[in-house]
Amino acid sequence: MSALDDKLKALGVQIGTQDTPQPKEANPNSIDNLLDGRLVETRAGDIYVVESIYPADFIHGNTPIQVNASLNYIADWVGEPGISKFSTHDFVFIDVETTGLSGGTGTYAFLIGAGRFDNNQFVLSQFFMSNPNREPAQLLAFEDFIAPAKAIVSFNGKSFDIPVLNTRFTYHRWRSPFEEIIHIDLLYMARKLWRNRLPNRTLSNLEARILGAQRTEDDIPGWMVPALYFEFLRDGDARQLKRVFYHNEIDVLSLSSLLNYIANMVAEPHIQGREHASDLLSLGRLYEELGELDAAVNLYHQGLEHEDVLSNNVSRDLLGSATFRLAMIYKRKGKFEKAIELWEQTTKLNHIGAFIELAKYYEHNAREYNTAIYWTNTALDLIKSATGHIDLPIGVSIINKNLKSEEFIHRLNRLNKKLQK
Repeated sequence: MSALDDKLKALGVQIGTQDTPQPKEANPNSIDNLLDGRLVETRAGDIYVVESIYPADFIHGNTPIQVNASLNYIADWVGEPGISKFSTHDFVFIDVETTGLSGGTGTYAFLIGAGRFDNNQFVLSQFFMSNPNREPAQLLAFEDFIAPAKAIVSFNGKSFDIPVLNTRFTYHRWRSPFEEIIHIDLLYMARKLWRNRLPNRTLSNLEARILGAQRTEDDIPGWMVPALYFEFLRDGDARQLKRVFYHNEIDVLSLSSLLNYIANMVAEPHIQGREHASDLLSLGRLYEELGELDAAVNLYHQGLEHEDVLSNNVSRDLLGSATFRLAMIYKRKGKFEKAIELWEQTTKLNHIGAFIELAKYYEHNAREYNTAIYWTNTALDLIKSATGHIDLPIGVSIINKNLKSEEFIHRLNRLNKKLQK
């Protein structure tokens, strides 16, 4: 028996399907009196489901919940070409509330929120496990709801939500419905797009900063959710639990809006990303990684020429990294004149890679050994003068400082030998 089972028994919660106690009298603060839900029948019994219906053109914050942009780049991004042909009806958006935040076999998903488009509506269903005995019915009803979907969308679901649900299906010796379904985890996309602008990339912060949505006072911090569920199990009072349902509902809505926002941002980067230089530079890197080099070059230039750069609102590290990557694209295209110009700009930002590339070019391409020696010595002086991590050139850490020095010393010795010939 798990530690959670012991805790549930201590609260007076029946574990197992035998001798389940029945309520002796109506509770005015019960979940069915406070929330407009219904009982859904399954072969394992009834489960309480709260359903909210939104029009397909509903706008969450300042962003529609329905995807209205091409999914081609999203498909390339996640490595699933079939997504490019999906409609919004093929996605299901999933968020769970659990009895613990660490996962594991003793963690129950007591509330599963799932939303999908059906005709001209967005149907958001919340499957509530009012007692651990109800879990089989909860899982069956949830599985039936998501059956039409070809892909799931989550936020950190690959690390938390879906492993928790997989564990619960396995506990009942059932095959998980997630084994052969495409999974889009928006957390990874958010990190890629906004890591340079938003230090906090939680879903609630993205709602406020990206989607323009604000939660009401009915919301509750996620870390409080497990405690409120245990209080409900102890006294049957669902008044505080209403806040958990609200929290979960907004999470699911935000998943749909965020997918739409990202799809538009990636499909039309010059429109959706133009307000911030860091967004343009992040999109440039994304397009570069997707092999769209011409588009990447355009985005890098737009970002580097943005007013944010002129007003010093972009970090030195980001500027150095973006300028260096742009130069490397020009190198790949054989446009060394542009690459050299950018490498020289990047040396002013102390990006160690630029010194390496300049030394390599003047040694191997131009065969101007004195110029190669100059850039090699300049890099060595820069590394030697660095006193700590903050002062180190971009691309050099405390760990590899000596290795970089040795690399340049080796190059310097080779260049001096070439001069002597």
